[in-house]
Amino acid sequence: MNVDPDGEAERPSFGPASEPPTIGSVATAQGAGRFGSGVLPSRALRDLALACGADDCGLVSVDDPLLAGEKPHIHRAFPAARTVLVLAGRMHREPVRSPARSVANMEFHTSGHDLDETARRIVRALEDQGVKALNPAMAFPMEMDDFPERGWIVSQKIVAEAAGLGRMGIHRSVIHPRYGSFVLFASVLIASDVDELSKPIDYNPCLSCKLCVAACPVGAIKPDGYFDFSACFTHNYQQFMGGFVNFVEDVASSRSTADYRQKQSYAETVSRWQSLAYGPNYNAAYCIAACPAGEDVIGPYLADKARHLKDVVDPLRAKGEPVYAVKDSDAADHVAKRFPHKRLRLVRSSARVTTVKSFLWGMKLSFQPGKAADLAATYHFAFTGREESEATVTIRDRKLSVVDGHVGKADLRVTADGAEWIRFLNKEVSLVRLLLTRKLRLKGSPRLLAAFGRCFPS
Repeated sequence: MNVDPDGEAERPSFGPASEPPTIGSVATAQGAGRFGSGVLPSRALRDLALACGADDCGLVSVDDPLLAGEKPHIHRAFPAARTVLVLAGRMHREPVRSPARSVANMEFHTSGHDLDETARRIVRALEDQGVKALNPAMAFPMEMDDFPERGWIVSQKIVAEAAGLGRMGIHRSVIHPRYGSFVLFASVLIASDVDELSKPIDYNPCLSCKLCVAACPVGAIKPDGYFDFSACFTHNYQQFMGGFVNFVEDVASSRSTADYRQKQSYAETVSRWQSLAYGPNYNAAYCIAACPAGEDVIGPYLADKARHLKDVVDPLRAKGEPVYAVKDSDAADHVAKRFPHKRLRLVRSSARVTTVKSFLWGMKLSFQPGKAADLAATYHFAFTGREESEATVTIRDRKLSVVDGHVGKADLRVTADGAEWIRFLNKEVSLVRLLLTRKLRLKGSPRLLAAFGRCFPS
């Protein structure tokens, strides 16, 4: 290559009809592999997935109506996506069932890493064949920019159901027809259509045996089917995400070592280190451990249900351990009543409201039916400021309804500056101050606002 007098490299000239020699060879190679171009053969994709380490798989179009809520997020990460190849990876049952959480957590993490590696091998093979593909994480890491709002690219549970890999049980985990609850899911997004798609299974493997209800230390799974997300999130995920934020704030606000020790025990601090060093510790996945569903799992349960209860469920229930719950929550009441031998640890909620949108959306996740037993009221919320919006919240018969706009007659009208309302919910400003500065105005009995607050302890 020549250099001009000023020391700058001269650009080579290919002439008007010439092109870099690599372009022709790449164009020839593309579409020449096993998959070819255009619509891909689903059988070959399935064989590839199994050869790369998946225990089962299914294929679903991003245009499937069941993925309507997922499609925008999928295309944000990979605009070319046309098909989702959903992978199932089997976990080993006895480690997950162990009361020793280090054993169970190692199984969760190792199985998850294996499944992510399987997805990566599939992407490599497809790329080598000229097929564009992307593998989002099976679980973590996620897109945390808007936490506590959605952080995941693909909801693995939704795509797994759509791809025929199982149905969600009352414990809110997907139950695979063969492997039961002892399975994890991952996805590969492919920039091509396929010749044959999977279909959802036409039955639910869940036995409705309620063993998950019995095993859950915080009572997150109710006998009537209601799921207390906030109870599960606060306890099971205490070592990471929202629980980690609370830990950092405890460190920052402590005046001394002694003051910090009042907020976080020595063992809890060590657990934070372990989560940072070796992967976040799940405090309980007892709902999965207790589940007897699935063709490969159900045999011993059917042969001797009492033995399954004694060998699997009872050790989890009997274990002495800290159980994390928000003060005055249904979960705290449940621990005190059902598990007095476990150590009730009262903490702040791990789910924090950061926007008006997350407040309205998150109410269904943090609502406490037990605290709404005597409440029958309709609330009209009107938020001003950057997130101007209106909503109607109805609490009646221990059930919650949240709809956009003002519907019906309100028992209490709440008008508030949106940003200040969020500060109030996070205990950064008092109710009295908001009322005095007119940033919060009430029309109706203030007692109804207090009753509302009891349904959402934080």
